[in-house]
Amino acid sequence: MMRRLQFAISSLVVLGTLVAQTQTRKPMNKSDIDGLMKELSNWGRWGKDDQVGTVNLITTAKRREAAALVREGKSISLSHDVLLDPAPDNPDPFGHLMTYTGAKPNGDWFMDQYTVRFHGLAHTHMDSLAHSAWNGKMYNGFPQLDVTERGAKELGITGFRDGIFARAIIMDIPRLKGLPYLEPGTAIYPEDLEAWEKKTGVKVGSGDVVFIRTGRWARRAAKGPWDPAKMAGLHASCVPWLKKRDVAIAGSDACLDVLPSLVRDVVQPVHQLLLIAMGMPILDNCDLEAAAAEAARSNHWAFLVAATPLAVPGGTGSPLNPVAVF
Repeated sequence: MMRRLQFAISSLVVLGTLVAQTQTRKPMNKSDIDGLMKELSNWGRWGKDDQVGTVNLITTAKRREAAALVREGKSISLSHDVLLDPAPDNPDPFGHLMTYTGAKPNGDWFMDQYTVRFHGLAHTHMDSLAHSAWNGKMYNGFPQLDVTERGAKELGITGFRDGIFARAIIMDIPRLKGLPYLEPGTAIYPEDLEAWEKKTGVKVGSGDVVFIRTGRWARRAAKGPWDPAKMAGLHASCVPWLKKRDVAIAGSDACLDVLPSLVRDVVQPVHQLLLIAMGMPILDNCDLEAAAAEAARSNHWAFLVAATPLAVPGGTGSPLNPVAVF
């Protein structure tokens, strides 16, 4: 009882602080984002021909450190089951066609065919650095016209074909606020991230993969799908925080950006700043429910994550099944 009371009091103090900070926060607009595009730029940091951006921060030493985090050897998928039925957040369902079945086999074989339009707010996927441009340029100054009908000449998903193997941290913002999930349109600010670090005692560092849990899939399970024009996620003011910590990859259980963005005239400023200015790949629509529950049970919010995208030449991203290992 005493522990619950202390947690409730602590949560109220945190919420009171966050409300006070929100009330004094300066609104952002396109000129602010244009300034951050230059201020946060990693162009040339790893050479003018660099193709993988902040993934350079996942060094061999960092991989060894990540492997040492495995205690029980328990693995948990961070991918949501593919959505096969049309819904407000799934206008282009995953296609699963059985070409040979038990009733109509190909000899003794059964076969199927998959089709997926993975960018969007339904399927777990990785954005490559060729996914977006600003003023005609992608990360490191590569021209957007290099993305043609044949795919991306530079910055494609094959740059990550050797896989992601790194230390990962789930920042469970609903848990921080004593909620099962955040309501659509709820913005997450740097003070939320710092409050989570203080609560868990786990500090984000260079080469880390950071997952932001909003509770999107928990809310969907409880209330059903909704118009994805409103999603909980990071406010653009979080991006300098991620740059300061030298994060390698960021991901969430939705599209990472809060929607609407709360930044006038910029739809997804977090995506723009990370992919183009900083060269940071993004993992969208991850399912963090089981991993967050395990992290809470074991009190281990840092763990090994492993993921490998499909090696599609010129691809601007890939479906993904990241795996957390505790």
